[in-house]
Amino acid sequence: MKAAILRAPANIRENPLTVAEVPQPQAGPGQVLLRVRACGVCRTDLHIVEGELAPLRSPLIPGHQIVGDIVDGGGPHLPVGARVGVSWVGGVDGTCPYCRRNLENLCDSPTFTGYTVDGGYAEYALAREDFVFPLPASLDDLHAAPLLCAGIIGFRSLRVAGVEPGDNVGLFGFGSSASLAIAVLLAWKCNVHVSTRGESHRRLAVSLGARWVGDEHEKPPVELDRAVTFAPSGEVVIAALSSLRKGGVVAINAIHLDRIPQFDYDRLLWGERQIRSVANMTRADARDFLGLAATIGLRPQVTSFPLDQANQALAAIESDSVDGSAVIVP
Repeated sequence: MKAAILRAPANIRENPLTVAEVPQPQAGPGQVLLRVRACGVCRTDLHIVEGELAPLRSPLIPGHQIVGDIVDGGGPHLPVGARVGVSWVGGVDGTCPYCRRNLENLCDSPTFTGYTVDGGYAEYALAREDFVFPLPASLDDLHAAPLLCAGIIGFRSLRVAGVEPGDNVGLFGFGSSASLAIAVLLAWKCNVHVSTRGESHRRLAVSLGARWVGDEHEKPPVELDRAVTFAPSGEVVIAALSSLRKGGVVAINAIHLDRIPQFDYDRLLWGERQIRSVANMTRADARDFLGLAATIGLRPQVTSFPLDQANQALAAIESDSVDGSAVIVP
């Protein structure tokens, strides 16, 4: 099969992914083999390719927002031919203290698709049978792919932030995940305020229904009940904190973050304001979000790339030159 392979991390401008022919994987016990229809491109993929997340496997096929058909393995509930999705968390041990507490997103020994095991920048991919999700027929391949990480983790971020219907919510950064979270917030009748540096991203936020849009130097016109940061920048966390009411929450939706600058506790955090991190997702998050996405007719803005242009797709994510989501089609 054809796949995009990472042999050693490097700056994306050096084209570290090589597209080549490799042996097609074979399904083992408890696994399904998928013919990949589409694979979303996530900023986490960029962190892996550039080495900001420590290399754990070499060579590696990245990609963890996989839409595919089961061609081998499966069973009565997931027969051959079923169309399913795969996300970032590809498995948990089920026995650690966190799994036993129903906190599988914090598992001590997780499997990460496209990081600890090969992912979906390929024509075929393996997945654990109990970590794939049937996809609603209303979600086509291209538009379902970004939902499988950017959508799910954005949805979990809203849960971690404690968003309630009617809240004033700030989204700091407006890439793929935020552009999907806004649809959920509007369905919940929230007032959405977006802070983002890119002019095209600001236009997109306006078109998707944001009540207020500004750049990183501006402050929303109201105090926020909740805020979610999507940019991997500590400065953005401070900007979000400075916009919160007392008792408000900032949820940091980033698997990698640069240094948070020193800040004034009395002015920014006192008053029972909270900072919370968002770590991975659970299967319940995935099921709940995919059901909601189908109900509200969520259809992300997508730019597609052929597999041969995997490096270019990641470069577009790095430069914020793609509005909405990027998706690789083998």
